[in-house]
Amino acid sequence: MSKRILILLSEHGYWGEELVGPLGVFDERGYTSVFATPRGRRAHALPPSMDPAYVDPPLGRSVTTPEMAELTRKVDESSRLDDPVDLSALVPERPYLSSPGFLRGLEDYHRALDRLSADLAGYDALLIVGGSGPIVDLANNERVHAVILDFLRAGKPIAAECYGVACLAFARDWDDRASIIRGKHVTGHCKEYDYKDGTGFLGTDFNMGPPPYPLEYILRDATAPDGRFHGNVGSPVSVVVDYPFVTGRSTPDSVETGRKLVATLEDGLRRHGW
Repeated sequence: MSKRILILLSEHGYWGEELVGPLGVFDERGYTSVFATPRGRRAHALPPSMDPAYVDPPLGRSVTTPEMAELTRKVDESSRLDDPVDLSALVPERPYLSSPGFLRGLEDYHRALDRLSADLAGYDALLIVGGSGPIVDLANNERVHAVILDFLRAGKPIAAECYGVACLAFARDWDDRASIIRGKHVTGHCKEYDYKDGTGFLGTDFNMGPPPYPLEYILRDATAPDGRFHGNVGSPVSVVVDYPFVTGRSTPDSVETGRKLVATLEDGLRRHGW
């Protein structure tokens, strides 16, 4: 049976392999992949992720093979990413407490969330693609969090890669405020692999320097006290499954992240990598 995967992409640049890796796995299985961005603008790959000559500073080597660079270029230049789902149109915005008619607005907001659940019911899983872009428009985006929470309530698998895993740490029930990955086991971009000098954002010459937050520390705090962050430094691949979450550390983990997401859907995989 074909599955439908909702794939969230930053409008400020995604890392090529972190899209085309799992996407290739989904295509092989005959899945339907639907792309979404925060404001409905087309996503594009970060230029270094299409350049096999780019040397990743923390690792001291290229992390992009010529084959992955070409796959990324083909997808990035194709029509597949045209006309993505616009999260700002799909997902309601919670009203400010100071807004006029707050109570009525909050009631409307919850009605809209019910409609969102109906809109998302046809998807089988969610994937959040990494790169530097998610730091800007996905990690602290309440509409992204609402989508994640809906998949969580429905018991559907949620996969995230690299800096996209921050979205899971920050997604929280408004009343409880505890991270949804509290007590869970996850991986993500570890401190040893952080940049001292950023890879920049698409369409700008802005260099962010180090990431504005060390993802490992956020994930360690969010999973405490009974969960754990697994950096697996030195291991070529780091993918952790603690259902419903499937997390991939970085670029070389992307294909395996897709495979493990497929395994949760088709084989009932519930735990892997810890």
